[in-house]
Formats: sequence, C-alpha cells, structure tokens
Amino acid sequence: MTVGSQNDIDGLKKIGKIVAMTIDEMKRQTRVGMTTKELDEIGGEFLRRHGAVSAPKKTYNFPGDTCISINREVAHGIPGNRIIQPGDLINIDVSAELGGYYADAGHSFPIAPYKPSLMRLCQYTHNTMMKVISSLKHGVRLNEVGRMIESEAKKGGYHVIQNLCSHGIGKSLHEAPTEILPVYNKHDKRVLKEGMVITIEPFLSTGAEYVVEQSDGWTMRVPDNSFAAQHEHTIIITKNQPIIVTAV
Repeated sequence: MTVGSQNDIDGLKKIGKIVAMTIDEMKRQTRVGMTTKELDEIGGEFLRRHGAVSAPKKTYNFPGDTCISINREVAHGIPGNRIIQPGDLINIDVSAELGGYYADAGHSFPIAPYKPSLMRLCQYTHNTMMKVISSLKHGVRLNEVGRMIESEAKKGGYHVIQNLCSHGIGKSLHEAPTEILPVYNKHDKRVLKEGMVITIEPFLSTGAEYVVEQSDGWTMRVPDNSFAAQHEHTIIITKNQPIIVTAV
C-alpha cells in the first residue's frame, strides 16, 4: 500500500508495535524443553489479547499463529511437537492484522549454550537489515535492496538465500511491490515512492543460496548443513529515513 493519511501511519504503527511486542514476548519465554507449539500458543494468545489476528492464518490458513523455524529450517516452520534443544538456532516470524492494517517482522536468535558463530550470523544479519533500511528513501531504486544485501553478505563472508524475498505489505500480507529480490537485478527499474510500505528481510547463510519447500507444503529448509538467519522489519518510505513500524 501507499499511505494516504496520518490515520494510515497510525494504524500501521499500532499493528507494527503489537507484532514487535509479540516477538519480544515469545523470545523472552523461549525455554529448552518446550515445544514449538507451546511457543506459538504464547504468541497467539499475546496477539489476541491485543485485538490482533494472525495474518498467515487469516490469509493462507497457515496451521499456526506464528512461523517458528529451527536450525536447518529457515522460514515458514509449522509449530508442532518439536522440542527446543540447547544450542538451537530459532527464527520467529510474526505477521498480524488489526483494523485492516498488516505488519510483518522476524527475528533469529540462538539458544544458550550457543556457538559464537551463530550469534555472529544473527547479529550480522540484523546489522545488514538496518543498513539497508537506513539507505532507503523516495526516489531510490528498488533493486538497491538486493544490491546492498548481496554486498553486505559478501563482506561478512556469508551467502544470500535468493528465493526468499522482501515484499509490499499494508492492507494485505503480500502486495505490490512483489518480489523485492535479495540480490541485484539490473532489469528491475522500479523506484521507491514516498508512502510505500514494504518489508526488508535479508536471509543470510553460512553456505546455502536457496531453500527447499518440504513435504508439509510450508517449511523452507536449506538443502545442506548450513545455517541461515533472518531479520525483518516493516517500513514506510519517506523523503528521508524510513519509518520502522515494527519497533517496540
């Protein structure tokens, strides 16, 4: 969507804050020995308490309120009876709707005792996301997103998962501009406009450059023994610095 009023901005900020708080609460309550279903229920209850609705459940009938992916799973993990173990790499991705507005955010983090290499991967991916966000404004080419993610990944010694993309959002979970690639595409002539609402979500990996959909029809995994981390914010493009709506 393109925001047309202060009401739009306020609506996006409201659901964005709820999404961010949901991720914070789920991370705070993550414990070794609990199942991903139990963790999902914490997130679902938090959303309901704030009047919000799970966007993947509402839009795609996803079998959970949130997406929880562990280790070789990278995205769209279905909450279930998998037990969280010491040293696991966890990704929590929450998208939700309130009052007709949608926001989407994700966060990867390791469970103690974790390998320093996993913490570095998560931190570097977060820093990459923030660096990309800070460089975006009205008039910048959309393919700058991919160029920067690719460039930052290379600098850090990481690879880019190329078949998971950023996207437009706002009045629905996925909308134009679609497929904001995480690698540079010289043929993409689209330009960012003031008021445009998009996600920025780099997926950086220690090896794989793509993920494979599993037989459950949802979960995306790396095809090797590498690890991947994702961080995601929903932002509004302005003439200056973007507004991050999924901030607490």
